[in-house]
Amino acid sequence: MAKVIKEVQSTLSDLKLAIDGTIIMSQGLKIALDSMYDARIPDKWQKISWESATLGFWYTELLERDAQFRHWCTHGRPNVFWMTGFFNPQGFLTAMRQEVTRAHKGWALDSVVLQNLITRYNKEDIKEQVQEGVYVYGLFLEGASLDRKSSKLVESKPKVLYEQMPVIYIYAINTTAGKDPKLYECPIYRKPQRTDQKYVGSIDFETDHNPRHWTLRGVALLCDIK
Repeated sequence: MAKVIKEVQSTLSDLKLAIDGTIIMSQGLKIALDSMYDARIPDKWQKISWESATLGFWYTELLERDAQFRHWCTHGRPNVFWMTGFFNPQGFLTAMRQEVTRAHKGWALDSVVLQNLITRYNKEDIKEQVQEGVYVYGLFLEGASLDRKSSKLVESKPKVLYEQMPVIYIYAINTTAGKDPKLYECPIYRKPQRTDQKYVGSIDFETDHNPRHWTLRGVALLCDIK
């Protein structure tokens, strides 16, 4: 994150000086300026950061990511984490598994698996940290809707492509048993383009339908819909 901020700061400072005529407008600065004029992310910024549809969305996310990390550094561990704000969400979930494993004597990381609970809370409702595991927010459901009372998957609402999820409690348990076949194992992707590179993990949903029903509908969770 510090690398991204430093690059943005350097580019903008040099552009200001170049426009004032204090330094020469290099080819690299001219390309960056043209990108900004077209609301595109300059290539130098894109290479060391993340994908986004426009420069406006990218810059807003820069501020939000920076705010989450700064709050974490100055005020301690957040009560609830914004999943989209991590460069490596898979690493974040793996670190949580490791943390839980270390907290329990005799547990082995290989037999510790992630579990989840769909809460009815919004991020503003979470006032304190959970003792074990993490609260996460910022995920969007595509291909289905969520019954807030029962926390079960239901059919999509008309003309609603994405539905924002409430806070999800993710924790870890020590078990060698397989997952309940009645649950729908919903994949999580960082972006709407569903590729292996964008895959994060999975969340289990309760459902009154056969899980295959939702597989055929392509139901997935997205960290970002832009």
